[in-house]
Amino acid sequence: MRTFSRWLALAACVSGATAYADDNDLRISDFGDPNAADGSNAAANANFRAFARVMGAAITSANLMPPETTGHSAWAINAELSVVSLPDSVRIPTENVDQPSTVLIPSFHVRKGLPFSLELGGRVGWVEKSSQVVATGEVKWAVNEGFTWLPDVGVRGHVTKLFGARDLSLTVMGLDIGVGKQFPLGGMVTLTPYGGLDLGFVGATTSRLDFNPTRDYEDSLGDNSREALDGTANYSKVSFGDNVNQRIYGGVRFIGGVLQLGAELSLTRTGSVETPRADNPNALEDRGLPAVFAFSTTLGLDF
Repeated sequence: MRTFSRWLALAACVSGATAYADDNDLRISDFGDPNAADGSNAAANANFRAFARVMGAAITSANLMPPETTGHSAWAINAELSVVSLPDSVRIPTENVDQPSTVLIPSFHVRKGLPFSLELGGRVGWVEKSSQVVATGEVKWAVNEGFTWLPDVGVRGHVTKLFGARDLSLTVMGLDIGVGKQFPLGGMVTLTPYGGLDLGFVGATTSRLDFNPTRDYEDSLGDNSREALDGTANYSKVSFGDNVNQRIYGGVRFIGGVLQLGAELSLTRTGSVETPRADNPNALEDRGLPAVFAFSTTLGLDF
């Protein structure tokens, strides 16, 4: 029994360590109670929506592949790194009081060619200094590829989800149209410039948040059976159809034998959100959101 107690204590210590929050872990409740009686957080829902659109742009900031496919029997395996610039004017509620101006997202990307100019892919990335993971699934169809005098044209559908963010569900569904052209440099060496437009449909919801977590258990009990829910709320749902980001990207890929190198720049327009006016919270005004810039690189094998 004493041995069991020791193992139980060790498990408690380990689980306590895993609860440690890193600098870039998100604290969604920091936007404040949207239902505060004094109206001090009237813009909380709008701020959450602005955050969702910017964060959605950050986790979908890279293609790192031209519109052509790998070929029906080929594979591409890559290590990637995205450097994403986050705007200061949109609140990113992190554990660190000073929100980051840039964030690194290293990732691992695998693509597999299929017949009929189709390709399946998957990417798993990590948001630096956090416990958050980004996962993407994608399917691409090369409408036109491999012709001598015509550019390659591809259409890609993708779904990206952020995991590990407490109280937050953030998903981006996207449709990407790309154009590129492969140029032989000699032997098995090629250079492929490419560019395109990616539409990202952002959706986000939160769990029910407690905006007074320091209260005692006894304080949440009373004659009213719903008193335990006082000071709790959800932020308004961010719907896919009403929140569309527009990402313009351009890059170049180099292949020498089986070695693959690439670099890409992208700019994502995050649109605008309706925000209560400071002088009249019952009136709304459009708040333009800044663009999100990203630079991404890749190194891998194409075989």
